[in-house]
Amino acid sequence: MIIREIQQKDNKDVAIFIRAAFPEFNMAMVGTAYEDPETDAMFEAYQGDREVYYVIEVDGEVVGGAGIKLLRDNTDNVCEFQKMYFLTKTRGKGYGKLLFSKCLEAAKDFGYDQCYLESSPLFEAAIHIYESFGFRQLDKPLGNTGHYSCDIWMLKEL
Repeated sequence: MIIREIQQKDNKDVAIFIRAAFPEFNMAMVGTAYEDPETDAMFEAYQGDREVYYVIEVDGEVVGGAGIKLLRDNTDNVCEFQKMYFLTKTRGKGYGKLLFSKCLEAAKDFGYDQCYLESSPLFEAAIHIYESFGFRQLDKPLGNTGHYSCDIWMLKEL
């Protein structure tokens, strides 16, 4: 297993595992990463300053990913943890914690003060990971992610 930065050749695989999670968890497809235009071009979406998207590769297959990017429409020095998804067959192996830790390390290296994320109660395992890393739930969203169907908002001081 390796964690590496996304490459252009990974776009199709990443879009597949992101979208596959939504019907599996009975999650809304509208107002989520499912319909986000970035989902089909993740490599291109993470080429700016202070942003990165990592993928996990197992035996040559890209099986999951997550990224860090400046929180859109927010004037504070806050990044957003984005689009952590995995193929079903690779969940429960500890990859989520490794990837999450790598992303938080990148956020600190980029000089962000806080890290924000959005999720759904349907992703219980992920929320447990976020809380174990010190994220606290908020009463309302920050910024403007465009993911209006996500109803859990969390923040962590870096």
